[in-house]
Formats: sequence, C-alpha cells, structure tokens
Amino acid sequence: MPAAAAPIISSVQKLVLYETRARYFLVGSNHAETKYRVLKIDRTEPKDLVVIDDRHVYTQQEVRELLGRLDLGNRTKMGQKGSSGLFRAVSAFGVVGFVRFLEGYYIVLITKRRKMADIGGHAIYKIEDTNMIYIPNDSVRITHPDEARYLRIFQNVDLSSNFYFSYSYDLSHSLQYNLTVLRMPLEMLKSETTQPRQESFDIFEDEGLITQGGSGVFGISSEPYMKYVWNGELLDIIKNAVHRDWLLYIIHGFCGQSKLLIYGRPVYVTLIARRSSKFAGTRFLKRGANCEGDVANEVETEQILCDASVMSFTAGSYSSYVQVRGSVPLYWSQDISTMMPKPPITLDQADPFAHVAALHFDQMLQRFGSPIIILNLVKEREKRKHERILSEELVAAVTYLNQFLPPEHMIIYIPWDMAKYTKSKLCNVLDRLNVIAESVVKKTGFFVNRPDSYCSILRPDEKWNELGGCVIHAGRLQTGVLRTNCVDCLDRTNTAQFMVGKCALAYQLYSLGLIDKPNLQFDTDAVRLFEELYEDHGDTLSLQYGGSQLVHRVKTYRKIAPWTQHSKDIMQTLSRYYSNAFSDADRQDSINLFLGVFHPTEGKPHLWELPTDFYLHHKNTMRLLPTRRSYTYWWTPEVIKHLPLPYDEVICAANLKKLIVKKFHRYEEEIDIHNEFFRPYELSSFDDTFCLAMTSSARDFMPKTIGIDPSPFTVRKPDETGKSVLGNKSNREEAVLQRKTAASAPPPPSEEAVSSSSEDDSGTDREEEGSVSQRSTPVKMTDTGDSAKVTENVVQPMKEVYGINLSDGLSEEDLSIYSRFVQLGQRRHKQDRSSQQLCSRCPDGVIKLTPISAFSQDNIYEVQPPRVDRRSTEIFQAHIQASQGIMQPLGKEDTAMYREYIRNRYL
Repeated sequence: MPAAAAPIISSVQKLVLYETRARYFLVGSNHAETKYRVLKIDRTEPKDLVVIDDRHVYTQQEVRELLGRLDLGNRTKMGQKGSSGLFRAVSAFGVVGFVRFLEGYYIVLITKRRKMADIGGHAIYKIEDTNMIYIPNDSVRITHPDEARYLRIFQNVDLSSNFYFSYSYDLSHSLQYNLTVLRMPLEMLKSETTQPRQESFDIFEDEGLITQGGSGVFGISSEPYMKYVWNGELLDIIKNAVHRDWLLYIIHGFCGQSKLLIYGRPVYVTLIARRSSKFAGTRFLKRGANCEGDVANEVETEQILCDASVMSFTAGSYSSYVQVRGSVPLYWSQDISTMMPKPPITLDQADPFAHVAALHFDQMLQRFGSPIIILNLVKEREKRKHERILSEELVAAVTYLNQFLPPEHMIIYIPWDMAKYTKSKLCNVLDRLNVIAESVVKKTGFFVNRPDSYCSILRPDEKWNELGGCVIHAGRLQTGVLRTNCVDCLDRTNTAQFMVGKCALAYQLYSLGLIDKPNLQFDTDAVRLFEELYEDHGDTLSLQYGGSQLVHRVKTYRKIAPWTQHSKDIMQTLSRYYSNAFSDADRQDSINLFLGVFHPTEGKPHLWELPTDFYLHHKNTMRLLPTRRSYTYWWTPEVIKHLPLPYDEVICAANLKKLIVKKFHRYEEEIDIHNEFFRPYELSSFDDTFCLAMTSSARDFMPKTIGIDPSPFTVRKPDETGKSVLGNKSNREEAVLQRKTAASAPPPPSEEAVSSSSEDDSGTDREEEGSVSQRSTPVKMTDTGDSAKVTENVVQPMKEVYGINLSDGLSEEDLSIYSRFVQLGQRRHKQDRSSQQLCSRCPDGVIKLTPISAFSQDNIYEVQPPRVDRRSTEIFQAHIQASQGIMQPLGKEDTAMYREYIRNRYL
C-alpha cells in the first residue's frame, strides 16, 4: 500500500554556473539529471540584484539547445568558432545565498560536500568548501575602499566548519515534527493541495490521476524553523522570486552518526545539534538573553535511533529524544576588559516581572509543549558570590511565572551544584545525574513512530509503565523538554546531557524491542559508542562558542581519566582564555555580518567602528516595541490551549499555512526516496558506500578475540575494548585521535602541530562526493623506531585468534578424534544414497530414529529441483513467447505504467 504522504525532494542538487558578459546562467538539475531549471542573473546592475526564474522544467536536450543558442548569440562575431560566448564558471551543489556590502552583490555557492548521516534514506551533507563570486561586470563596477575589509570579515565565518544541509529532510525541525506532518489525515492534505500541479503541459496528467485512483502520493514540504537556519538572511532577497527548490537552508552545529550492530542487525544512532542563529556569538560577548527572549549559546540536541534494515519512514522504526542547552534567560553579562580568567557577573537590567524569561519560555512551550524542566548546574555555595547571582535571579523568575500557569503545566526547576558534588569524595556525580535523568525522561517521554511491542505488553517493565509523554495509536510523542544550563553551557552541561541521553537511549532501544530492560550499563560497546558521539558533539560546540575543546569530559567525572589528561585540561583552559581575550571580538563581528545583524550602509559608521553591538541585538533600544505583553498572562493564548502538546505540531489553520502540499504520481522523482538513496542509474563502489565507512560498534569497539560475547550490551573490561590497541601510542597521536570531528573547526594556537597534521591528512580525503565519516579512520603517526612495538600490539597471537597454535604438531588423541569424524561423514554419505542398503546393512539392536521436522533432503552431494509456482511458470512462458514474436495482450495497469514512464522520462 503506497504511503499517503512523502517528503518532497529538491530537484536542484547539481548546479553549473555559466558566464556571459551580461548575465550569469545558473543551471540546476536533480541527481539523475532528468529535470533541469535555469536561473538568470543580470550582471549589468552595479548595486541591485536582478534574478529571473522562468519556473519551467527543462529536459536534458532542451538545456543543451538553450546553452548552444546562448553560446552562439554571445560570440563577438556571427559564425565565429574560435572563441566561445558562454563560459563555464564553476560547478556546485547548492546556493548558500546572496550578500551585498558597499558595492554589488556576491553569490555564495557550495562547491564540495560530504555525506555525514542518513535518516530514512534522506542524506545529510556537510559543507566542505564554498566559492564566493562577484556578480556585476567589471565595466559597471563601482569600487569602494572598505569593500575588501568587509569581504574578509564575512569570510571569517568558515562555512566548511560544521554547516549542514539536506535536499529532502528538514534539519531545522525535529524528527517528531517531520513525521507528524507526514501522518496528517488525508482530508487535510486534499484540502491543502495546490491546484496548479505543473507549469508545463502534460498530455497524460488528467488521465493518469483518474485511472490510477489511489496511486497518487501527497508530497509535503514545510517551512523551516528560522531560529536554527543560518542563511535565512542571505536567501531572503530571492525567496519570493524563485522556485522553492533553489532555496537550500543550512544549519550550524554538529551532526554525527554511528552504527550499532546487535547480532548483525544494524541500528543507526544519530546525533544532531542545531545552534540558534538568534543572539549568536562568542563566549564572553554573548551572555544571557536579548529583549526578544533569545538566549546565547542556545543549542537543540536531538538523538535519533532508527532500524537501518528498513529504510522507509512509513514502514521503518524510528525514535528520537530532544533536549536543549542555553544561557540563563536574564539580562546579564561579564566584563572582559579586566583580563581576568573569571570576570565578575553583572546584572545589566532589573526585570522584576521576568519579562525576558517569559518570552523565552513561551517560545519553548510553543515548540516543545509542557513540562519545561530546568536543570540548573551553577554553584550554590560560594565564598564570594559569583555564579549564585544567576541562581537567585532564575529562581525568582521561575517562581513568578509559575504562579500564573495551570498547576499541571508549571515549569519544573531542578537546582544541583555539580561542582560541589565533583569535589566530594563521598558522592558519585554520575549516579546522582542518572537519578535526575530517570525522573526527567519519565516526565517528558520520547518519540517513537510505532506502537508498543507485544513483548513489552506481555512482560511490562515497571519503569515503562511510569513513562510520560503522549501515547497515540501510532506510537509515542515527546511532550516537554529538558533545558540544561551552567554558566558557559559547555563542560558540565555536556556531561549532564550525556547522562540524560544515555537514559533516553535505553528507553528508545527498549521501545524498538532491541533490549529486554530499559537500562544501559557503562563500559558496554553501545555506551562507549554513544559517549564518543557526545564527546565529539561537546568538543565541536565548545570550539564554536568557547574557542577550545571540552576541559572536563565524562571520563573526568567518572574519575577514570588517564594521568595525562590533567596537562591536556590545562592546555585547553589556556587555549580558551587566549581565544576569549584576543580573537572573540573578530569572530563576533563576522557572525554579526553573516547573519545580517549588521548591514553596511554608506554614510553610517562601519562595523569595526562600533564600540559595542548591544544595540544591534536589542531592538527595543533603537525603537519602542508596538505592543507590550501582559505581566500575568505572559504566554501566547493559542499555545496554552493545546498543552501538553506543542502548538507547532497541532493540526490547525495557522500551521497548515506553513506547509506546501502537492499531489504526485507514485513514480515521480520528487517523492521517490528509493531511487534517491540507491541511485540505480549510476555505478557505485563499496569503498565509497557511507554505511560501510561510518563508525561501527562491531569494528571499532568490540574486542577482536574469540569467545567474546558479540552483544553490544555486555559490560567489558577497559583492556577488552576494540580500541585498546591505541593505548600505547604517543600523547601526540592520542590528541589527534581525540580531535576527530572537532578538527574541522579553527584549532587553538597551542595545538598547531597536531591540528596541522590532522588537516593535512583529512585534505587528501576531501572529494566532491566523498562519503567518509567524520570519525571513520583515525590518523596514524608513528616514528620508524616505534614501528615494531606498534606491530606487536596490533598483530594478535595465533593461539588467541584460533584457540590453538597451528605451528605445533597434533596429539594422537586429536588425530583419532578427527579420523572418527571423517569415517562418520563417509558412513552418513552412504546412508543418504540408498535407504534400502541402510536397512539391509543395519546390524541388529540399532535404534532407528524418525525426525520430527521434515527437512529438505538437500546436502553437499545432491539437491532437489526447486518448486516453481504456477504464476512464475506463466511469466516465464510469456517471456519465451515474446522472444518468438508472440506478444501477450497488455492490461490497463501495464498501459498506465508505460504512460507514466513516458511522461516522466520525456515530457
């Protein structure tokens, strides 16, 4: 039965930019290169952007003819063959956007990409390289002396560092939102279907839809959640002028995927972090919240679990859990001009009615539902009041806001001084975090797209019955979210989020029927794999906001970190201090320019001349806001009506307007995720297959010796892990191995040697279509003198691998056992050949056993011919007759299928 709805796949995935003196022609096609679109960009306007999209879908032949006419018409002399009038400028995979400083517009194109994850057949790519091209012709260009400086500032935002996009999957929304949209009732989809199905004429359009009836599939595309889109301002100028397939939205943060093999059954564990583009910046320059309720360092982290044996969103098993980190939602800052490692915390404005916190939590209620759980990890007891200032103000704000909310939807506040527990020798930090995680997951629940399995109903678990969230006929929904914060939202927050994610992972595995109890232990392959993902996630986010990797990791709080970790922590602390003191101001200017917070204008102060960017991020300082919100009814009225469900996922008129619904035939490429994923029209190689290159629990974590339980949920000793052979390498190599995905971000100055080595190695693997995972192969750097030691560690003894030493001779007892085994096989062969001889040769007293199960008589010597059903025989006979010229009459279904093929291929 075909799916009722499917995500719309963008038909612009490959681009070629052609250049003439008067125009740029941007030709985009789908991956199969069967449908083309053309964008015309005028080059004669010095400061204006003129983009023309004819919205016509071209075939390959039509595009060749069009380019041929353009080439002929733009030659200097008619009929001249020596020089071409149309030049191929660059090939690309997407348009990041258009930007203008003081001169004309630039176009930013993605020239290299790398596949990082796969969710239900939808590929997620990381930007590897970009190209920025100036649009106006040199003859009309009006130069400005400050243009080059603005260009350098804009390019300081490294688009090849942790920016991600997808042609068919909306990365700005959670998996729960995307699948909820696809499960909308058919009546809703029919009412929202757009009338003009195609711009071009199709002779089979009406007939095909009528004859096939239910074979039509609704394609759905939703508007992105602009809070997590980083090129929204760059695409805003062409948003209403071009077809939606030209708009490629990118997110910033982290994306990693690993494969968990459970007795050969592949399960993909994906971690996606979306960094907010509102009030974005660096550590000490962006603290607290702005006047619109957007907080600094706000990151939404989603862990997705999917059974990779079934790819489809409708038939497959998918589960996700979302949590958030962000700065304390108050008006506060830290003055870095004092050059202190820990500048004093200052409350900038008095907010007795918690106006900013109300705006922030109203956004969260709209996106996540209730309850909102705050896990505050800042210090509670200090000799000199520092972090405690934030705790006291946050408690007062939450207490004020809760008195107006209904009791069942109140904000839950959990204060816990993590630093105090870490210093105590009597307390285990992770045990306490595990208790908090259990209570949080039970309140919020998690998302799963299938109902509870029969085994969980037959043998219910006590913890499972206490699980919260919303239970529907098709599975479970997560209602509410955990919001974790410390002062920086880096080290302590990442460890707390890992423990909550580990607890949620156990429930997710249990809901998919992969484990018998919703509980996971440390030192198992599954938890080690998940911990590595979270460390990469934490390192990447810490580099983006704080300028260095994590200082305190999960192993630090488990107190099992190696003795060399202390010196590395000191280096990371110094690196973070250097970045905050000297390079954060330049990075902040780049972010402000890239996100469109600052627009260069002739006659006004330049970006580098501003004493502060406070007025750019706080709009109420420049003009009065049109309306003031109520101090008591501080929430949006529509949001409170549908709690605990998030308002963004409720089927209502306001949300339906955000969707683009279009009806397709089931064979059309815009909704055919099977062809998009497997690509049967191109040659593929196992070496380039993404699923084989990603990190695997069996290859990278499971011990290689025999006799080991292959289950990824078995607790192993530290020396049993598959990565234990790396333990004897030098500290320099360990640093390279620990960087992994974070190596793509700007390295700190204290690790120039390490970062340069990793960059040189990764540069050889960067291809236009490379699909190597971020953590696929560790960098190996060994001196010639240590090669023998490394070989001894890697090559295992023969006895450990096979159980015996093959170089030794066999004992007489082993030889006699083997000879008896050979004789037994020969006698069995004779018995299979003739049952009559078996009866005649059987001596008296031998017991004859009759098998209970009727197995086939096939063996290594003879097989029975296969049985072919009647339908298969008729198909084969029809095939033989067709070769002799005897054709079978075609049915209605065959005729409709042929017409669909002709229409999709040639029309």
